[in-house]
Amino acid sequence: MAQSPEAGEIRSTLFADALGERYLSYAMSTIMSRSLPDVRDGLKPVHRRLLFAMRELKLDPSAGFKKCARIVGDVMGKYHPHGDAAIYDAMVRLAQDFAVRYPLVDGQGNFGNIDGDNPAAMRYTEARLTDVAKALLDGIDEDAVDFRDTYDGEGAEPMVLPANFPNLLANGAAGIAVGMATSIPPHNVAELCSALLHLIKHRNATIEKLVDFIPGPDFPTGGVLVESRENVVEAYRTGRGGFRLRARWETEKTKGGGYNIVVTEIPYQVQKSKLIEKIADLLNNRKLTMLADIQDESTTEVRLVLEPKSRNVDASVLMESLFRQTDLETRASLNMNVLDADQVPRVMDLREVLTSFLDHRQVVLIRRSQHRLANIERRLEILDGYLIAYLNLDEVIRIVREEDDPKAELMAAFGLTELQADSVLNMRLRSLRKLEEMEIRKEHTALSEEKASLNELLGSEELRWQMIAGQISDIRKAYGPKTELGARRTEIGTPPSDVVIPLEAMIEREPVTVLCSEKGWIRAARGHLQDTSDVRYKEGDGERFVLHAETTDKVLVFATDGRFYTIGADKLPGGRGFGEPLRLMFDLAQGHDIVSIFIFKPDRKLLVVSSDGRGFIVNERAVFAQTRAGKQVLNVSGDVEAKICTPVEGDTVAVVGENRKLLLFDISELPEMARGRGVLLQRYRDGGLADAMIFEREKGLSWKSGERTRTETDLREWIGKRAQAGRMPPKGFPRSNRFK
Repeated sequence: MAQSPEAGEIRSTLFADALGERYLSYAMSTIMSRSLPDVRDGLKPVHRRLLFAMRELKLDPSAGFKKCARIVGDVMGKYHPHGDAAIYDAMVRLAQDFAVRYPLVDGQGNFGNIDGDNPAAMRYTEARLTDVAKALLDGIDEDAVDFRDTYDGEGAEPMVLPANFPNLLANGAAGIAVGMATSIPPHNVAELCSALLHLIKHRNATIEKLVDFIPGPDFPTGGVLVESRENVVEAYRTGRGGFRLRARWETEKTKGGGYNIVVTEIPYQVQKSKLIEKIADLLNNRKLTMLADIQDESTTEVRLVLEPKSRNVDASVLMESLFRQTDLETRASLNMNVLDADQVPRVMDLREVLTSFLDHRQVVLIRRSQHRLANIERRLEILDGYLIAYLNLDEVIRIVREEDDPKAELMAAFGLTELQADSVLNMRLRSLRKLEEMEIRKEHTALSEEKASLNELLGSEELRWQMIAGQISDIRKAYGPKTELGARRTEIGTPPSDVVIPLEAMIEREPVTVLCSEKGWIRAARGHLQDTSDVRYKEGDGERFVLHAETTDKVLVFATDGRFYTIGADKLPGGRGFGEPLRLMFDLAQGHDIVSIFIFKPDRKLLVVSSDGRGFIVNERAVFAQTRAGKQVLNVSGDVEAKICTPVEGDTVAVVGENRKLLLFDISELPEMARGRGVLLQRYRDGGLADAMIFEREKGLSWKSGERTRTETDLREWIGKRAQAGRMPPKGFPRSNRFK
């Protein structure tokens, strides 16, 4: 294929291969340059660039604030070629003390709140670095880390920060990449430092021992960690798991001997406004029968006041119901999927994460020491040149005044290096004082001693670990448990015991009338309606099932596919509209219909029969199913469908076929099963089953005839054995061949 030299290489390739190659490149870019933090400094690229840009703007903790718009502009223009909104959002989060355990940005202005309110626009807010961020950047000018070109090649940015602070675990991280994600909750830095100091002495420390120092996460919003130690250890051992976190609460006595529950801390990353909205919705829907009201009395501190309906309500039971239904209890996930020192994404356990931080500190210490040593050697070389000049001052002055090339003459006359000669020539006249010579000799002695100590440090791994241990001890002291920022906020609690909450505590008991139309639209009207003639249905639809129930009841639905489905009466739509189709509430297959609807009674038994006259008795407990798929009980196939489901209330089975033949037999002839096709109730030459029921033989067989109910007591003619054909029914039996 002909091509011009300017066109470059042209290759023929399959579209799928080209697409896969490009998608893989995109995925790796997302993993390494956006979503996963580095195990060494715990930062993603956007956070690292933010901190570095703020340092370049000289926004130290002791300096003044600058507009966030200026900072975002610098980051976007020099280091991070993405949208300003994304950069500002990342910056805001670093400043929120309810989102970050140890804030890296000191914000001035509206940076949002725990209610979920948005921060002010970047043109209105200001920021500078915190002491923690300063510790992360400490030594960045001393060749502690590698730099790379920025995206436009006009500058350089650090590939990782020196990180004199265990930021990954202290502040946590969260991110979703392509095919992988990370979720690391924040921890207490004093506890991390204790574990790091132990790990320096015992590199093979067990996870169980490290958990003695780090009992669990420490969230900025406090709360109570109610995860068992075994689960915590397992999560840290595998790098994956989760932690149950509950709100902190207490009771306050009120007038008249009552009490209120006061929530003072809510779980991490739960928006207070949405939490209150959820509780209010549950109250309106009568799902919190023990709670009367909720009030938000929060200022800068969280204070939610929960008022129980009665002083007799147990506070622990009320809170348990709230924990189960609201975000007053959440689960903080742990997935320590990070980039290691070689930029390879992988899941690490707790010891690997801590060890990676220590190894990084070792590398930083060696590089900073080598950088300092190189500077000292350069300075000592200069000082040696100065001292030679002082010893031969008159000759040096003569050479400078008289020679055409004084630099070459000085190097030849006194054996100076080029650096020494340049330094002597650049020396100011005021430096020729005797006092200055003494200062130079003192500096020379001090630097020589420092050089010796640095050489000793670089030659001894033990000394380096001692120095790193000292640095970590300083961090633990600065953020210790007695300091405001370092004190543990999340209480390490015990797993809650199983508090039994009666159903009535979760759902308010009140009477309802369950209405199901011919087309399967269901609703629950308030109260027990005695007259349903005024109930409106959709055009072409009408009444089919009417049940009196309570909101705490479960409604059982039996369908022609032989499955039982269960739905709570409290979950049914209200009675003001036409309701909702039952098909939307569970997975009823197309082509199948509803056979019967009734209230679940666990101690009752049911007779289920298919259209071909086969059936059995089943315990009602065995048909209860909470899943959308329901529970298969009566097996049917082909043209055969489930047709009858009726309570077992009597001693005799009555069966009538479509051929209008009636058969009565004793109920003891039917087996009790949990699932199956059952046995033949009545034999048919043509057609199938029309209806079946169970009654008490002494009271006689009753059936509806128009508005009247007729009863036949002399039943000897129709009594037989199961699976017989039967005889024509008594006079007056409905032409529909149904008992009701």
